[in-house]
Amino acid sequence: MGQVFDGIDDELATWIAAQPVWFVGTAPLSGDGLVNVSPRGIDTLSVLGTHRLGWLDLTGSGVETIAHLRENGRICLMWCSFDRRARVVRVHGHGRVALPGEPDFDEVVALHPPHPSTRAVVVVDVERVSDSCGFGVPVMDLVEERDLLRPSAEKRGPEGLAEYRATRNATSLDGLAGMPALP
Repeated sequence: MGQVFDGIDDELATWIAAQPVWFVGTAPLSGDGLVNVSPRGIDTLSVLGTHRLGWLDLTGSGVETIAHLRENGRICLMWCSFDRRARVVRVHGHGRVALPGEPDFDEVVALHPPHPSTRAVVVVDVERVSDSCGFGVPVMDLVEERDLLRPSAEKRGPEGLAEYRATRNATSLDGLAGMPALP
């Protein structure tokens, strides 16, 4: 095992869609900046083509991924199989942030159930796709999805989400520009 693929074919897209959790890694250009790895889940990711994917970026705790992408675009996504078939897949590429009203935002949002905490869309131009054995990843069972983001967003409402983003998502932990103020 361990091969490099020429993009994301149908078989790999199906496998990716079946994984309940995946991870996003980004970093600032500064050598003393903080590397960020974020877990993702829920129905937010779409393979948009053999060399393109995108996902809904939901209001959560921070804005590191967005800030790093706005600064330099470097990104790595990783999926691990937690079932009997051991497999790890990594996608390296350059990402960009699409905001409400932009074509990439509208394209990706249309592919998923509406979510009140959607603040942006991340689109990745895929440069490298590879897999490895994953023999060290444990076999685990998914118990259930956490349903915490939706109730939190609904409780805050549009104005509360806008305030949260303005106060907690304007800059990254490294002081990089995060979410711009949205109308």
